[in-house]
Amino acid sequence: MAREFKRADRVADAIQRNLAQLIQFEVRDPRVGMVNINDVTVTRDMAFAKVYVTFVDLEHDEDAEESAKALNNAAGYLRSQLAKLLDMRTTPRLQFLYDKTSVKGQQLSSLIDKAVAADRKQQASDTDTDSES
Repeated sequence: MAREFKRADRVADAIQRNLAQLIQFEVRDPRVGMVNINDVTVTRDMAFAKVYVTFVDLEHDEDAEESAKALNNAAGYLRSQLAKLLDMRTTPRLQFLYDKTSVKGQQLSSLIDKAVAADRKQQASDTDTDSES
């Protein structure tokens, strides 16, 4: 029977949980505000980890990219803190990437809601004109 989860997946989950707390309580950079960690992928050799993040209350992509850059500057410190928390021989190097998928999803959801509302309004006006005839 094959294992359900690979070790890299388990390590990625542990990194995601621990990084969420470390960023919240340990990072003092004012450019880094509220951070959501969407996903963490770890290479098979456990050498590198890509951390996909979004930032709450940032409207422009430039601000989010600047915040991701600040997290990348703090990656060494965060890695050393992770090494204390994780029971591993080596801790993966961290790379923070701004993830635009949730922002795009919200924009698409908003467009769909507007289209549905316009369609309902059109149907209501069509039924009103049909009942007047």
